[in-house]
Amino acid sequence: MLGTPDITLIGGGIMGLLSARELALAGLTVTVLDRQKIGREASWAGGGIMLPLYPWRQDSAITTLVNASLTLYPALTETLHQVTGIDSEYLTSGLLITENPDYPTAEQWCQRNRIAIKSAPKSMLSRLNGPLDQPLWLPDIAQLRNPRFIKALKADLHTKKVTVLEDCELQGLRCKNNQITALTTSQGTLPVNHLTLTTGAWSGQLWQNLQPSTHASTLNVQPLKGQMLIFDGPQGLLDPMILAGDRYLIPRKDGKILAGSTVEKMDFDKTTTAQAKAALTNFALNLLPDLKPFPVIHHWAGLRPGSPNGIPTISLHPTLNNLSINCGHGRSGLIMAPASARLLTDLICQRTPLVDPSPYQLNAQTL
Repeated sequence: MLGTPDITLIGGGIMGLLSARELALAGLTVTVLDRQKIGREASWAGGGIMLPLYPWRQDSAITTLVNASLTLYPALTETLHQVTGIDSEYLTSGLLITENPDYPTAEQWCQRNRIAIKSAPKSMLSRLNGPLDQPLWLPDIAQLRNPRFIKALKADLHTKKVTVLEDCELQGLRCKNNQITALTTSQGTLPVNHLTLTTGAWSGQLWQNLQPSTHASTLNVQPLKGQMLIFDGPQGLLDPMILAGDRYLIPRKDGKILAGSTVEKMDFDKTTTAQAKAALTNFALNLLPDLKPFPVIHHWAGLRPGSPNGIPTISLHPTLNNLSINCGHGRSGLIMAPASARLLTDLICQRTPLVDPSPYQLNAQTL
């Protein structure tokens, strides 16, 4: 790495990698640091549904980023495939929501946001076991395979001369005159021009540990554990994604079926539990009895970056002149990521922002 990069970015998940890509496309030199291998936390663990769960129940600030990202994803995944040869498996499989007591609200939201909505085919419903309350069929909702997307992003960053430092743990900051001047890390001291935090569930803790004496010590991002598992199903067993209550089934391109997920406040504990495995297995087998002959082949957990109302922080810092933050996306990080990365880059480069940045801003009162 020659010289000090324009941007030093801490956190190599999907949010960090997409932010690095946007910054590089804007002509900036970028270095990404991660305390372990790239993309091994919530980004790897997520299911990949290209829509928040029950988006009509979410804040409009989330909808804004979702809509902007939905317009960016098809071209983004195609470009990554062409540049790297890695298929992120962006697949329009549709989403069936089995219970919608607020159907009129859901219908209005879909119409307002140009999300196609249709009556669920009887052939689709007949294979499901469980309550069906005004089922909603969204045929154009896509999915993406997170680990492959991360792999494609990492390879793409290499073509853009972005430096990636893995197994590089941040240990401290050096500040002078409201500027961050350097980072101390497990790989030595790194000078800084501008620092960006995309550290996911660890963002609140990281900031508090690095700056315990400042007024800006309570960035409100907390870990939310989610456990998932996967069945070794054959191709064709299930075509659409299914959302039933607060859990879902996601059929992958190779036929395997993901079942998720729990939402647990367990601090930074990523331990999988027999209780969660049993609950997710029972949910999947009860909803789709055709799954019963097929075994669970993997069970894992990740930590989502929870924030108030699920609204992320995408902002320049109000007092540290060369610090920016892009974190706190909750359960919807994947679907908000492209627009969040674009907005962050707009703010750093002082460009006209993609969307109104005001709902996502830090201020001295909220820090």
